[in-house]
Amino acid sequence: MKFTQYYLDCLSQASYLIGDETTGRAVVVDPRRDIDEYVRDAAEAGLTIELVIETHFHADFLSGHLELAAATGAEIGYSSVAETEFESRKLHDGERIPLGDVQLEIRHTPGHTPESLSVVVWEHASDDVPYGVLTGDALFIGDVGRPDLLASLGYTRDELADQLYESLHGKLLTLPDATRVYPAHGAGSACGKNLSTETWSTIGDQRVNNYALLAPDKETFVGLVTEGQPPAPSYFVYDAVLNRQERALLDEHAPLAALSLDEVTARLDAGAILVDGRTPEEFAHGHLVGSVNVGLDGRYAEFAGSVVPHDVDIVLLVEPGFELEARNRLGRIGFDRVVGHLADPLVVMAEHPDRTQRASRLTVPEFDARRADVDDLQIVDIRNPGEIALGAVEGAVPIPVGQLPSRLGELDQDAPTVVYCAGGYRSSVAASLLRNAGFEDVSDLLGGYGAWLEFAHPAGV
Repeated sequence: MKFTQYYLDCLSQASYLIGDETTGRAVVVDPRRDIDEYVRDAAEAGLTIELVIETHFHADFLSGHLELAAATGAEIGYSSVAETEFESRKLHDGERIPLGDVQLEIRHTPGHTPESLSVVVWEHASDDVPYGVLTGDALFIGDVGRPDLLASLGYTRDELADQLYESLHGKLLTLPDATRVYPAHGAGSACGKNLSTETWSTIGDQRVNNYALLAPDKETFVGLVTEGQPPAPSYFVYDAVLNRQERALLDEHAPLAALSLDEVTARLDAGAILVDGRTPEEFAHGHLVGSVNVGLDGRYAEFAGSVVPHDVDIVLLVEPGFELEARNRLGRIGFDRVVGHLADPLVVMAEHPDRTQRASRLTVPEFDARRADVDDLQIVDIRNPGEIALGAVEGAVPIPVGQLPSRLGELDQDAPTVVYCAGGYRSSVAASLLRNAGFEDVSDLLGGYGAWLEFAHPAGV
């Protein structure tokens, strides 16, 4: 059996290639849109991808089922209760899919979404214990799928939590303890609140160590899994709907237009947004006025999708050579309206100092001095509620970065403002967004709350 897990750190997303090396038949589960790696690996192993299985309509990324089907001729499979605009194969609860001696078993595991399913992998049809189970977003390592993401689409979180409890106990925990667990996400994903950094485990280990599975009854379980979930990024509903639809395909190799400053300016005047993918440090040293900083070295697509609307044109500013990476990473969440990138950005900024500005980033002592000297200082904590519950700077206004675009009205645009997060990446995103929205005096805190906590309560004191 060929079994490969592909783990995408920037989205904390896992996908899988499973094949029978005797027959050459293979399946891909939960692919991302840039599909070359699956196609290449399958070809090198002598496998033909015949089926693409989606465990559910994902909300945190745009799946690559259409791209993979177009490239290989594979069928697309969803739960039999799912309705898609494109042609898809309905996978029924209990159905077996033979690839040869390797077999896949479909188990419907609704709860995270109504159409969620899991895939039990049997290395040999006669085995007593399956090789593993691909749990999608039903069961994570250390957590379970959040049941509240479809609250805006006609389902209550309690209804889905009830279904999830039944799926976990009636469909997944009935598997032998030695069965490996391969989820669709790991730590950092907004699809749960307690995901492990480990990318696989076993049913037995989760049975005794997963907090949600230790709930003594359904009522306790529902309370546990619906409380304290992080705010979902604003693009989640967009992706959940788009994953059901026929849509344009991503060409990950298509060239991206290089634009002059005049061309970029015309695009911005027409409503486009300039996304600067350099590090917060580089952005602070100098950037084009009006640009939003989302560094490529972090969770680029997730935070771009949190602060940039999905229905506007996007112009990229990145270090030369990273244009396609930036475009394709935005494509992974369905943000396809990337119209080009600024050519020779450092030269352009050097030649047009009137169009550039520096960003204020405060050290902790500088921030402490500002708190003492500025009476109307506005402090904004853009971390998630779970982080804030562990401590915050006194007087800070809590607005998670993903909610900032829709909650700007809660802030005083004329007040001097300091934004902080946990370490400094998100705060640069948020501060640049505030400047773009017309806030004149905005700084962010170097090192974030972690640095502030060490300053306020140094170790050993």
